[in-house]
Amino acid sequence: MSKTHLETIEKMDIQSFQQDLISWFEREQRILPWRKDRDPYKIWVSEIMLQQTRVETVIPYYNRFIEQFPTIDALAEADEEKVLKAWEGLGYYSRARNLQEAVREVKEVYGGKVPDSREKIASLKGVGPYTAGAILSIAYGLPEPAVDGNVMRVLSRILTIWEDIARQATRKIFEEAVRKLISYENPSYFNQALMELGAIICTPTSPSCLLCPVREHCQAFHEGVQENLPVKTKKKKPKNVQLAAAVLSDQDGNILIHKRPSSGLLANLWEFPNTEINLTIKNDKEQLSQFLKREYGADAIIGEAIGQIEHVFSHVVWNINVYKGTILNKIKENDHIRFVSPKNLKEFAFPVSHQKMFTQYLESNRKTL
Repeated sequence: MSKTHLETIEKMDIQSFQQDLISWFEREQRILPWRKDRDPYKIWVSEIMLQQTRVETVIPYYNRFIEQFPTIDALAEADEEKVLKAWEGLGYYSRARNLQEAVREVKEVYGGKVPDSREKIASLKGVGPYTAGAILSIAYGLPEPAVDGNVMRVLSRILTIWEDIARQATRKIFEEAVRKLISYENPSYFNQALMELGAIICTPTSPSCLLCPVREHCQAFHEGVQENLPVKTKKKKPKNVQLAAAVLSDQDGNILIHKRPSSGLLANLWEFPNTEINLTIKNDKEQLSQFLKREYGADAIIGEAIGQIEHVFSHVVWNINVYKGTILNKIKENDHIRFVSPKNLKEFAFPVSHQKMFTQYLESNRKTL
């Protein structure tokens, strides 16, 4: 942390800042299901779900997940397929796989008790500095920093920190700042209050400074530069990829599905056959037919196009032309290739884009009836 940042903190009335922040949180905090108790497992699940996902989206997923896997033992012993199904639609599926792997380690190594030391908890799969700090402070009441995007935004304004928050090294500056500002009497509410303030008051654009409980302590507000902070460089534009996919049925009306590899994007989720298209060759149906023959040994009739889907990831955008068709020959099933009746497809975990494909398939069938 620079000398300037230290001087700004030293000039603050830290005790008053803590009181103003925590008092506001006690009055105004949102009622959220993971705030009902301080169970470290439940806080852990919520924090993993909240990574890169809005609170409103997470709430129903969290409630269903905890109902299905209420304890560390329940999640540790669960079949991965069921865990992925419970996560279906929430995205960033590696979070779910890492969570289950880490929970199994907690059961085996720590007797089912989430560790209460930063060194041990940070060694678990998928638990980074923020998640470790959140669990330690909220569940165990330890004065550990939990620095997420909301916290960096709030503190960049309060302390006028102009370093680029997109840089990994910058996080250390904010962690040091939290260590100097945190309430040792109530670290749980202090950290949650910073996050809450960033979520509902100190927002990315047009912060509601007149409603802010710590406005008097905010250097950026006094200087009128709150809308210029934080500094954040823009990410590279995601790469566009053209795909063709097919929902294919056999002579019995069962649908061909394929399990993705156990590592990489959307690992271990099920999907309909699809392939990247060479845009210099116009006939994507022909390319799709060749792919099906090559990968599955399938003789298929590719029928009409039933829709288009755009699915955006952080680094890539899928533009998918969706077809339906029929497989004429017998294909041998294995752990990664299955034929499933339409009504049983709901038992398998699919990415959102492939759920949309199946919806288009059903709508297309209704139109032809």
